[in-house]
Amino acid sequence: QLQLVESGGGLVQPGGSLRLSCAASGRTLDYYAIGWFRQAPGKEREGVLCISTSGGSTNYADSVKGRFTISRDNAQNTVYLQMNSLKSEDTAVYYCAADYVRCKATMRVADFGSWGQGTQVTVSS
Repeated sequence: QLQLVESGGGLVQPGGSLRLSCAASGRTLDYYAIGWFRQAPGKEREGVLCISTSGGSTNYADSVKGRFTISRDNAQNTVYLQMNSLKSEDTAVYYCAADYVRCKATMRVADFGSWGQGTQVTVSS
């Protein structure tokens, strides 16, 4: 019954910023760990960041460290991904996903049961 919808993607220039939103309906997100994944053409889907039910975050991609931040607003039933200093290498479809358990040491697609449809982020001049 949990449904996730991503929004906020688009075309931005290198060095720009975007904030992606993951809005949930059907269930409250209070009990879920939420992860952001991304997948570029020809690449495997990779985990980027995960946020726990308590608000702690875990980073899984060294390439975004210091530039991307995950946060959650349980009152709004929404999770965000703030993306700063964007590079062309960040171009991908970004997905949010929910898992009942905590964020783990590794971020596996199979561990997340509910997925949004993805939002395209393109970084180009």
